[in-house]
Amino acid sequence: MTDPAQTEVEQPEPGGRRAGEADLEVARRGLTAAEVAERVARGEVNDVPARSSRSTADIVRGNVFTRFNAIIGVLFVIILIVGPIQDGLFGFVIIANTGIGILQELRAKQTLDSLALIGEARPTVRRDGTAAEIPTSEVVLDDVIELGPGDKVIVDGEVLETDGLEIDESLLTGEADPVLKKPGDPVMSGSFVVAGGGAFTATKVGRAAYAAQLAEEASRFTLVHSELRSGISQILKYVTWMMIPTALGLICSHLLTLGLPVDAAVRRMVAGIVPMIPEGLVLLTSVAFAIGVIRLGRRQCLVQELPAIEGLARVDVVCLDKTGTLTEGGMDVSELRPLGDGAHEPARLRQVLGAFGASDPRPNASLQAVVDAYPAPDSWRCTGTLPFSSARKYSGAAFEEPGGQRSSWLLGAPDVLLPGDDPALPEIDRLNAQGLRVLLLAGATRPLDHPDVAHEVRPAALVVLEQRLRPDAPETLRYFAEQGVQAKVISGDNAVSVGAVAGKLGLPGADAPVDARHLPHDDPDAMARALEEGAVFGRVTPQQKRDMVGALQSRGHHVAMTGDGVNDVLALKDADIGVAMGSGSEATRAVAQIVLLNNSFATLPSVVAEGRRVIGNITRVATLFLTKTVYSVLLAILVAVCQIPYPYLPRHLTLLSTLTIGIPAFFLALAPNKERARPHFVRRVMRYAIPSGLITGLAAFTTYLLARAYYSGPDALPAQTSAATLTLFLTALYVLAIIARPYTWWRIGLVLLMGLGFLTVLATPWLQTFFALRLVGTTMPWTAVAIAAVAALLLEVAWRWVGKRFPV
Repeated sequence: MTDPAQTEVEQPEPGGRRAGEADLEVARRGLTAAEVAERVARGEVNDVPARSSRSTADIVRGNVFTRFNAIIGVLFVIILIVGPIQDGLFGFVIIANTGIGILQELRAKQTLDSLALIGEARPTVRRDGTAAEIPTSEVVLDDVIELGPGDKVIVDGEVLETDGLEIDESLLTGEADPVLKKPGDPVMSGSFVVAGGGAFTATKVGRAAYAAQLAEEASRFTLVHSELRSGISQILKYVTWMMIPTALGLICSHLLTLGLPVDAAVRRMVAGIVPMIPEGLVLLTSVAFAIGVIRLGRRQCLVQELPAIEGLARVDVVCLDKTGTLTEGGMDVSELRPLGDGAHEPARLRQVLGAFGASDPRPNASLQAVVDAYPAPDSWRCTGTLPFSSARKYSGAAFEEPGGQRSSWLLGAPDVLLPGDDPALPEIDRLNAQGLRVLLLAGATRPLDHPDVAHEVRPAALVVLEQRLRPDAPETLRYFAEQGVQAKVISGDNAVSVGAVAGKLGLPGADAPVDARHLPHDDPDAMARALEEGAVFGRVTPQQKRDMVGALQSRGHHVAMTGDGVNDVLALKDADIGVAMGSGSEATRAVAQIVLLNNSFATLPSVVAEGRRVIGNITRVATLFLTKTVYSVLLAILVAVCQIPYPYLPRHLTLLSTLTIGIPAFFLALAPNKERARPHFVRRVMRYAIPSGLITGLAAFTTYLLARAYYSGPDALPAQTSAATLTLFLTALYVLAIIARPYTWWRIGLVLLMGLGFLTVLATPWLQTFFALRLVGTTMPWTAVAIAAVAALLLEVAWRWVGKRFPV
């Protein structure tokens, strides 16, 4: 192993910029301020934009330039030409909706940008002989960047110095095994350190670096694939294709068969086309996601990908790493127990542990407890180290003691370092069963760089550590149990110890912990069964964590993985949803979709609840919007087949859409909703929207036919339209009343308020004129109400039948 006092330097290579003594000087001091300024002036800066959200221009474009805005814009211009302005109200509604969408997403952007600054990676760079953390974007070509466990390599480079530096490049190359790096070896951006430390020189920065986009994409506010969005897109695609023949049929029918004037025919055609478009559905989905991001932002939860809110709501298994999730990061040494025949005095053991702690510049939580408990002794010189690795489960250090005596020591998991029949193991198991963490300090009989260094060690002492339980963990685990989400604790620690900790927190199944070394790794099905049956798994390696996530997914589970250490990265990457702690390693934050900046596991229920609110509510309002689409298509087809004028003007349907869909949908989309998210969004929406739309359309058309037979004369069409509008409104309002269930005071008030709004239009003379709505006589208005009542009864029967016949 290398001597920490010596710096191992890369050898000169042909074409290289540095070699020999020049490299040593650079490694010690880094660039000077003048050299940095020179590179900045040349543009040799790591200028990859690590944005947390879409730019303002992208947000405006995304909300304005949509397929349906284009269609509605054309129809709006047509109505402005043929008039009157009342029939163009739908255009102003779209303008208002687009404005709301832009404002909400800008608010979400502001929230995300501020949170991203908190969670932003800040590499340690040497300049002018001093190491300091700087923003990623300020790294320049030839900077000397220090690395430690959990650090992500942010730019391409060459290793300058190393102290057991092991780098995982699996996210780039697919190779599962960490690579031991030596001076002169290349390092690639996007890889991360799993053990040891060192420093490297940046040889490619910005967009020139390999996998440079990884850092940008990992923290971007993206609209990536989600079932909700893809389902809505699928629906909109079908609606677009239905609109074209419908529009042609309506315009031909009104112009050629009925002989209406061009302006009247165009108005009726627009009235038939506009309500087919569920334009507000896309808006409300975006608004619901954006407000979800803002709400979670207030809880210091950074959502790096929007659909992560939706994804976590669908999760039915959450895999938890014990350290940093169920327990707090810190530990305390509660006891030091000498082993063997007393050859090691307690005072000497304390000196060894003090020297061991001082040998690691970046101690993990366990070693930090040792550092806090035992000060470094004077005159002990470290001559070599073996960095801790999650795969090995131990670390090592070699020393030259004050009298010139040399010794090598290992510190790690007792059940890994000791043979299976060692007499100390039963006592260790007893301590683990109390939820204590136990480390073994043992003398090494082989050099630290020996491949079998852990063989035939000399046990010296047990270091007993007390773990600090998170006070909010029991309540969070209880929440997941109530919501039908299975919690699996997957840890690299001793299985019995992990089970004891989980048992204290009330996790069901914690009394039967499983040692991952005994799992059937060669049989994925058997492993999946074991994972479904068990709740606590110990001695899990990083690769095993990844395999466990895959095994659960193979059984149809939607898996979330939480973690904070570098050993969690692979599993976080493969899980459906990765959740990282803000204080965790840089690599875990980079690959996770959700980062808990406050390091509180108790924030997870809020994320789940927010996702369920979004999905459940969007499903509700989607049924409203698509009911309108179905009855609009049906009415257009019936009118074309029967060769009669379309019963409505655009202003009528704008009024009805606003009162029965637009306003109530906005409130329903943002309401609390704890319903568990379920798959098959399109199927669940259409199974109710189709019968509701058919019943509503047939009821309105029946009233229209009866009104055509009842009213006659040159002014009969407005009276016929008014009667048909009354039936359509009442039936659509009843659909709203069904969707608003279960009732609360504000939901009942919302439905009644929408009804009152329509009555106000009917009772106010100037509104009657503006919307061309005036009920004539009493016979047809009451007939319209009666038909709506029958339709309401049919809706009740249809919804109950569909719920039983087509369960999802």
